[in-house]
Amino acid sequence: MARTIQSLERAAAMLRLLAGGERRLGLSDISSSLGLAKGTAHGILRTLQQEGFVEQDAASGRYQLGAELLRLGNSYLDVHELRARALVWTDDLARSSGEAVYLGVLHQQGVLIVHHVFRPDDSRQVLEVGAMQPLHSTALGKVLSAYDPVAHSEIVEADREAFTPRTMTGLEDLEGLLDLTRARGWAADVEETWEGVASVAAPIHDRRRMPVGAVGVTGAVERVCQDGELRPEIIAAVRDCARAVSRDLGAGRF
Repeated sequence: MARTIQSLERAAAMLRLLAGGERRLGLSDISSSLGLAKGTAHGILRTLQQEGFVEQDAASGRYQLGAELLRLGNSYLDVHELRARALVWTDDLARSSGEAVYLGVLHQQGVLIVHHVFRPDDSRQVLEVGAMQPLHSTALGKVLSAYDPVAHSEIVEADREAFTPRTMTGLEDLEGLLDLTRARGWAADVEETWEGVASVAAPIHDRRRMPVGAVGVTGAVERVCQDGELRPEIIAAVRDCARAVSRDLGAGRF
């Protein structure tokens, strides 16, 4: 059995105590409840406070949960709701396009795949939920970078690797492409990340009209493109899916 880290166990117990008890607890209450020396409890509380997970009331000196935990919780709920709202629409998109569908969100300077619908055929496929994709070369990443200011700053500061001869790495060219993405409402990746693979993606917005993710179709170039151009029916289907999920999230019409 893997060994656990005692300080992390104590910090987790402390957060649970603050979450389940009174609104604010003093140092003595916390140390006695958890069977810790006051010095030990105070050291953990100070670390949690520095990270924003715990706040201390200036007047009483008592501790409560901090805003950073709320932010993390909201982030989890946002992704959970995004996946839940997208399930039916992404299934429909996979059936209508005949290709794999991916749902991605911004995470650690890349795109985190939070939902993946297999291509509806009998071919062998690998579930890619939890995989990371680059921002600058993928259709999902370009959409996020075009609509999300945080993603945009990440793409500007990141090392933009050339995965294929088609990968665009120059910042000026990328900025022009992001302008085009915003103007037409979708982004593409034709052999910019993987040879022989093409993708189309569109943005998903929430009730505040904020970009919360992107949905896209990925498949072989010969299926996604026709006569050297992306198939317009696939672009339309991806955009319709993104609008439908956005409406379900309360964004209204786009």
